[in-house]
Amino acid sequence: MNFLFEKFQKRFIIYVGAKNDMVDKLVPRGVQMDELLKFQKKIVPELVELLELRYNILKTIYYYQPIGRRMLSSILNLGERCIRNEIKFLKEAELISINNLGMFINPEGEEIIIKLKKFLYELNGLSELESDLRKYLHIKKVFVVPGDLDNDKTVLKDMGKVASDYLKTILRDDIVISITGGSSVREIADSMQKCSKYKNILILPARGGIGRNVDIQSNTIAANLAHKINANYKLLHVPDNLSYNALEAILKEKNIVDIVNKIRNSDVLIFGIGRAEEMAKRRGMPDELICEILSKGAVGEAFGHYFNDEGEIVYYTPTIGIKNQDTKNIAILIAIAGGKSKAKAIISTEIDRTESVLITDQGAAQEIVRIIKNKLDNNITE
Repeated sequence: MNFLFEKFQKRFIIYVGAKNDMVDKLVPRGVQMDELLKFQKKIVPELVELLELRYNILKTIYYYQPIGRRMLSSILNLGERCIRNEIKFLKEAELISINNLGMFINPEGEEIIIKLKKFLYELNGLSELESDLRKYLHIKKVFVVPGDLDNDKTVLKDMGKVASDYLKTILRDDIVISITGGSSVREIADSMQKCSKYKNILILPARGGIGRNVDIQSNTIAANLAHKINANYKLLHVPDNLSYNALEAILKEKNIVDIVNKIRNSDVLIFGIGRAEEMAKRRGMPDELICEILSKGAVGEAFGHYFNDEGEIVYYTPTIGIKNQDTKNIAILIAIAGGKSKAKAIISTEIDRTESVLITDQGAAQEIVRIIKNKLDNNITE
């Protein structure tokens, strides 16, 4: 068994480091690449687990460098003995360096991370998963990154990078982009590379502020993104969750009205998705109201609207900014959310949103497909 494991390990390593014109020579004649990957995953699952483990370690070091062993162990929820053994291997392979400050990724290690990411994408069938999500949710486009945000916080950085890369492909002169708050949305702005190619781009906060964490409020994220792409921006200095009387008074201000009109006529809306109960608590709602919202079947939340598992709005918070009906007139919607625990929330907010582009992770995607398939099967049997 050890001999077989070593043989497959060498072949995997060769494949990961191979250039495109070499891959055909590594694959037996008549065998498709996806068939080979599934075969190897079934025959030598230990190797797949080892690849994913080392990929996660390298990726975490890359994102948090310089980083010590204890922090690495804590982030990945792995024993220090396991971390110590793997770090020894990665150092001997010259993929990482270690000094008094901690561990760093070497250039070859960065290259391996990129290739392993692509390899795991194919190995885990993420392309097929993306296709299934498009079909089941009836949305425009889906990007799925390896991993589960519930178990690995670095997955959020991968999602942010994918989302920012997609955003770059749709930038143009005179475009208006509205953006909500949240840690997932903030990661998009943080991951965006500096760009000054386009003129007269306007970035707007899609909603007022929520909570005390300024870093993840839409005003802060809008300003950050604007600085990255050399765009103009406006701020919406209005707290979220106001009373109707307060909203009516504020909406008499011409500056506020002008910004709100621009928000509701944006070309692009970027937003996060939350679980209904969690978001209601973050908004400081009283327990009685939270119970009422949940009793109506709310499972997901996006831009202050609470959706049930059929995608119907069961409650919305009074707000100045984007409303669900406004999204029908926006050309491109970019939603970002990950983690298996958010699967129902994603379904509720994304179902039949035909112009939406979803960035999520493997954990959420697999759970979404499982939930929808079960629902379809039950409908057939009934």
